[in-house]
Amino acid sequence: MPPRLPRDLVKAGARPRGHRAPDGRGTPPGSLPGSSVRVPALHGWDGTTPHEEIVRGLDDLVRAGKVGYIGISNTPAWRISAMQTLAELRGWTPLIALQIEYSLIQRTVEHELMPMAREMGLGVLPWSALGGGLLTGKYSRADLAGQEEQNSASGSRKGVIAASGQLTERGVTIAETVKEIAGEVDASPAQVALAWTLLNPAVVSPVLGARTARQLEDNLGALDVVLGEEHIQRLDAVSRPEPLFPTAFISTPMVRDLMFGGARVPTRHHH
Repeated sequence: MPPRLPRDLVKAGARPRGHRAPDGRGTPPGSLPGSSVRVPALHGWDGTTPHEEIVRGLDDLVRAGKVGYIGISNTPAWRISAMQTLAELRGWTPLIALQIEYSLIQRTVEHELMPMAREMGLGVLPWSALGGGLLTGKYSRADLAGQEEQNSASGSRKGVIAASGQLTERGVTIAETVKEIAGEVDASPAQVALAWTLLNPAVVSPVLGARTARQLEDNLGALDVVLGEEHIQRLDAVSRPEPLFPTAFISTPMVRDLMFGGARVPTRHHH
């Protein structure tokens, strides 16, 4: 398995094993204690700047001791792959972290971004792991009414969730399942939702959006939640995204028979 961002880097800012700064001692030349940012993340590719310029510029920041490592967020898998490949070929600083929206509500990143992260050594840090708050159990089907008035990012919290497209029949159904399972495992809905993200081997740690100490303590309790196989299957069934091409095509029995001549060959799945 390719290396990925270790959990202790998220907790304590430790350097990934095998990664060295340009001077070979683990400390960039000219850097001062507390003078650099540990892991800045490019918030998103603008669709205009050549990725060669981006990767080279970020490498300059690392070599100058301004930053420790490089992360990226909200960028297509094909573009990130090009960046990572270029960095490896030219000996520049590779990307080590990927911040993307990932939750039981938003699982489409499992098509391309998550498998890419595992193959290319990027630790995944999911944001909005609680679906904007929908998976905390605060909302019900009654909140689906009057969304026309609520559908504004500048309005209430409920309005923000509605504007982001998460407050839907599907979203509420998923949230109801999370709440049911929370009752069965003696945990809060938020803990169940966060614990589910940690089941994906590409995930290092979800980005917590707690506003209070109580919420933070509750979120951290997700580390102690143990989901049974039946719970995992129920969560997967209610939230599974529709397959996309080419997976939907090559997974059909006809195509697999053409590939393997009827032989049963196990395939690698990165979920």
